[in-house]
Amino acid sequence: MKICAVVPSYNHATVIGAIVARLHTAGLPVFVIDDGSNAPAAAAIAALHNPDARVWVHRLPVNRGKGVAVTTGFRLAWEAGFTHAVQVDADGQHELDTLPALLEAARQDPDALVSGQPVYDASIPTGRKIGRWVTHFWVWIETWSFQISDSMCGFRVYPLASVRALLAREPVGRRMDFDTDIMVRLFWAGVPVRMVPVKVVYPPDNTSNFDLVRDNVRISWMHTRLVVTGLWRWLTRTHRASASHHWAALTERGALWGIEFLEWAYRRLGRRACLTLMRPVVLFFFLTGGEQRRASLDYLTRVHGRPVLWRDGFRHCMDFTTRTLDSFIGWTGGIQPAAIVPDDPIGLAHMAADPRGALFVVAHFGNSDLARATMDAATRARLTILVHSRHAENIAALLRRLRPDAAQRMVQVTELGPERAIDLRQRVERGEWVVIAGDRTPVLSHGHVSRIPFLGKPAAFP
Repeated sequence: MKICAVVPSYNHATVIGAIVARLHTAGLPVFVIDDGSNAPAAAAIAALHNPDARVWVHRLPVNRGKGVAVTTGFRLAWEAGFTHAVQVDADGQHELDTLPALLEAARQDPDALVSGQPVYDASIPTGRKIGRWVTHFWVWIETWSFQISDSMCGFRVYPLASVRALLAREPVGRRMDFDTDIMVRLFWAGVPVRMVPVKVVYPPDNTSNFDLVRDNVRISWMHTRLVVTGLWRWLTRTHRASASHHWAALTERGALWGIEFLEWAYRRLGRRACLTLMRPVVLFFFLTGGEQRRASLDYLTRVHGRPVLWRDGFRHCMDFTTRTLDSFIGWTGGIQPAAIVPDDPIGLAHMAADPRGALFVVAHFGNSDLARATMDAATRARLTILVHSRHAENIAALLRRLRPDAAQRMVQVTELGPERAIDLRQRVERGEWVVIAGDRTPVLSHGHVSRIPFLGKPAAFP
C-alpha cells in the first residue's frame, strides 16, 4: 500500500495549515485542492505548497464543488503512484487522533472503503442532525443494508483502483452530494465498507460551505437517482449475472439485516425453527434468481439423468442454506468437534502429526467450512485458505463480528501475485497447509482452464 492524503478546500484557510501539518507528521504526502477560493484564502492555501516536504497545492481556477475537488485529488494521487487516499475535509471538524485507527483498518483490508463514523457532541446544529438521519434512512433503503452507518463523513480512506474504475463508468455527485453518492455506488460495486468511530465537533467560528437550499435540492435529487437506480439494479441483476457467465460475478443478494435477523432467530429459537423461517426467504430468492435457478436445475438434471422439477431445485437451495447455517453454528460453538467424525481418523492423525507442509485441493462437497470451524486451534492455525469472498460480504461481515478469527489466514485469490506466491511457498516449507478449491474456474484468468468430461458434458476446471 502507498497512502497519501487529499484535502479539498474552498475558503477554509483558518485551520487547513494545522491539518496539513498533522497529516505530514503522520508521514502522509498531501495533495491540497483549492476549489477556486477567494483571494485571501487562496493566498494562504498556496503558501502550503512545498514539494520538498511532499505537500502539493493544486488550484482550480473557479469553484466547481467538493466532488470535483476530491476526484481531482484522487486523479493526481493515482498518477503519482499512490494506491490509497485519505480524504480529510479542511474545516477542522474531524478529530485527527483517529487517523491511525483509520489507516490500520485500511491496512487490514486494503480493498475496503474505510470511513469515519461521526460521534457528535452537543455542538452539532439540530438541523444538521435531522438532515443526516434522513440521509441515513435513504442510504439504508438504497443499499438494503445497515453496513453504511454514516455516509456523509468527509474523513475516509479510499482504495484508488476501485474509485478509478467507478468514476470511469458512472457519474457521481460534483458538490455536497459527493460523499454519499460515491459511498453508495462503491458499495454497489462490491467494495467492502468499514466504519471507524471519529469525534466530530462544530466550532463556534466554523465556516460552512453548505447551501441550505441548493445543496438540499441536490441531495434530494441524488437520493431519487440512487433509489431508482438501485431498484433497476435489483430488477436487472439476473440478466447481468446471466451475461457474465462466471461465478465470481454473481453478486450477493439480500441485505445484512436479513442475515442478522436469522442469527437472532437461531440463538432464540434453535436450528429447526430458524430453518423454518428461512424457507420462504430461500423460496423468494430461488424464484427471483434466474441464473442460480437455471444452474441448479441443470446440475440436478445431469446428476439424476432425467428432467427435474422446480421443487428439486428449491430443495437444492435449502441444502445450501442449511450448510451455511451449520457453518455459522459451528463457528459460534453450537456444534462440538466430537460431532465431526472423519472417514479415516487414523490417516488424519498421521497427517496432522507429519511436520511437512502440504497443498490441499478441496471441492464444494460436504461442508469444509464447518470442518474448519470445529478444528482444534493448533490445526486451524496451520491452515492458509485461498478464497474469493467479495461476492458474499454480508455473511463474511457477520462472521467477522461474531468470530474475528474466522477470517484469519484467509487470502483473496484476486490478490495472487508473485509476492503472494513466494509467501505461500514459504508457508508450505515451514510446515503449514495451503488450501484451495479445485472445482472453481479462476477469478482473474478466465481462459486458464482444462475441459474434461463431467456429468456427461465437457466442463471447465482450473
